[in-house]
Amino acid sequence: MAPLPLPIIDFSNFTTSPETKASVARDLTAACRETGFVYITNHRVAPELVEEAFQWSQRLFDLKMEEKMLAPHPDGAKVHRGYSWPGLEKVSQYMGPNGTNGNGNEVDEVEKLRRVRDCKESYEIGSETNDSQPNIWLPEHILPGFRKFTTKFYWECWTVAQDILRALAIGLNLPDEDYLLRFHDGHNNQLRLLHYPPVPAAALESESSARMPAHTDWGAITMLFQDDCGGLEVMTRAGDFVKAPPVKNAIVMNIGDLLMRWSNDILKSNLHRVGLPPLSDRFTGEERMTRARYSIPYFVSPNVDATIECLPSCADEKRPVKYPPVKQSEYRLMRASVQYEETAAA
Repeated sequence: MAPLPLPIIDFSNFTTSPETKASVARDLTAACRETGFVYITNHRVAPELVEEAFQWSQRLFDLKMEEKMLAPHPDGAKVHRGYSWPGLEKVSQYMGPNGTNGNGNEVDEVEKLRRVRDCKESYEIGSETNDSQPNIWLPEHILPGFRKFTTKFYWECWTVAQDILRALAIGLNLPDEDYLLRFHDGHNNQLRLLHYPPVPAAALESESSARMPAHTDWGAITMLFQDDCGGLEVMTRAGDFVKAPPVKNAIVMNIGDLLMRWSNDILKSNLHRVGLPPLSDRFTGEERMTRARYSIPYFVSPNVDATIECLPSCADEKRPVKYPPVKQSEYRLMRASVQYEETAAA
């Protein structure tokens, strides 16, 4: 097996003693400084639970379109929940005030982005008590047990996210290990089930369609579960994209834009995308159809009312503060406004 492009951080000893906790925290923070992406092994989400999550995801996306459309993503960017059909969402790195570049050309720029269709479908799930992002569930009879399982899985992922946030707080020399958790209660996170259906290779090669273009994530951290298909590509600090193949039972964790701002660029987010599967099983049939891919990211975001400003240990005379304070809710809406269009009925 070829060497992996990302560091591997073993969390098996994170809770065994203060010494081992500090060691894991130092390793994780150093790896995030160097790459922004890491594999995390021996975390607290059971492999059987992850396998079951992928089974539920496949059942969901195997439903008829009219059944999935019983829980449609709302118009616009304010609420990011429910089912997004292929072509609805447009992932990009384009941003600016209210989702524009502020130079008068924002309509043209967004239109250019949307000419390249993203070939994926997704379902977004959050906390049942997040009134600003209410869940949109399928009727129970369409997929019995789906709501119960995904709610459980959401909170299981949060247990691991807390371990990661504690480790980063230690590694950043913050006043205490729960410092970042003061701004996170778990209710503003997002569980996303993702499906990349088979698509003709020609559509990707001509760039008329894309799986998921290069982008950074918006929040604090992201935890990603991959199936065995592959396709994730991560940009190195040198500016080259490298493949990040699936590692059995591992989470791929990456730094988001808000944690980059928080840490004053000590921990930087970096671009990633979903490209073609590996050459060994890339295409099938005369039409050269790509293999279907499933993935499950869990986006960890600060609370809705949290103000993100430079952490106390991340600035000094040699490293002045780079970013002004920003509210989580305002930053999220600015980034999301390009991805989801408002319709005439909205």
